[in-house]
Amino acid sequence: MAIDWSDNIVLAQLSDEPALSDELAGLTDRLSDRATGDSSADDPEAGSVPSVVLDFSGVSYINSSNIAQLLQLKRVLDGAGKQLRLAAMTDEVWSVMMVTGLEKVFVSAPDTLTALAGLQLSDASLADDSEGADD
Repeated sequence: MAIDWSDNIVLAQLSDEPALSDELAGLTDRLSDRATGDSSADDPEAGSVPSVVLDFSGVSYINSSNIAQLLQLKRVLDGAGKQLRLAAMTDEVWSVMMVTGLEKVFVSAPDTLTALAGLQLSDASLADDSEGADD
């Protein structure tokens, strides 16, 4: 289930199929709508896309469809200038990432708190860089 961790970070705690596919599809649709502004005119979140942390601690395996969904989610976030972090992957999931070479495509963290901290530090350094550019 995806929860808003902060104004600019969503944390999704994933579980095995069929919930995994549903959660990834729902999250991708939600963020795609926000990125393109397709949500209702009354929605204050339209156009505001958060970074995402996916907690894989409850996932024991992923299939090719899940990998395609992860790549699609990453594409949406990259297009909005946001980040995706994969956290707490089990050995089985990590081995699939290694075999497919996707450990080079996705940023991962050993646990959710480390992933969240990394995003917050990254956001803080981006804010510092943009303030310095105004000088």
